[in-house]
Amino acid sequence: MSDWTISACLTAAKRSLTAPSVPPKGGSDVGPTKKGKGTKIMIMVDASGVPLAVHTDSASPAEVKLVQDTLDASSGFDFPERLIGDKAYDRDGLAADLAAIGIEMIAPNRKNRKRKTQDGRPLRRSKWRWKVKRTIAWLQSFRRVRTRDEHKAQHFLSFVQLACIMILLCRISG
Repeated sequence: MSDWTISACLTAAKRSLTAPSVPPKGGSDVGPTKKGKGTKIMIMVDASGVPLAVHTDSASPAEVKLVQDTLDASSGFDFPERLIGDKAYDRDGLAADLAAIGIEMIAPNRKNRKRKTQDGRPLRRSKWRWKVKRTIAWLQSFRRVRTRDEHKAQHFLSFVQLACIMILLCRISG
């Protein structure tokens, strides 16, 4: 019986490679510094907060569309029995897709939901989401993850994975 939680963290690179001052809007001073402006870090942790899978993508797509990619990034691990998320993961399509591969989705209902899908019993597990937030805070303590300076997404993903390995080693060594 394993409970995994999944969450996303939005980080933005605010450093310019051309000039330290902010150029005026429009005109010839606007440079090509649009790369790396927003990146979502999808991280899956176990019940104790140890990172098990990480996936990075652009900040544009919704988090629900990145869940399957994050599950695919958990190479070497079996799929969890339950996946705990926040209100953004309360979608019928996502729950059906996860149920097809044998994963129960636990997410609080959105306030505009007509037909309630969760009762109080499984939702008691969602109180463990603070462990995900703690792991995200640990990731943000690494400067290369907090501010994305890399031009290539593969390089940024490598630094995020390296930060997860360092968090894992710190958790194992005590």
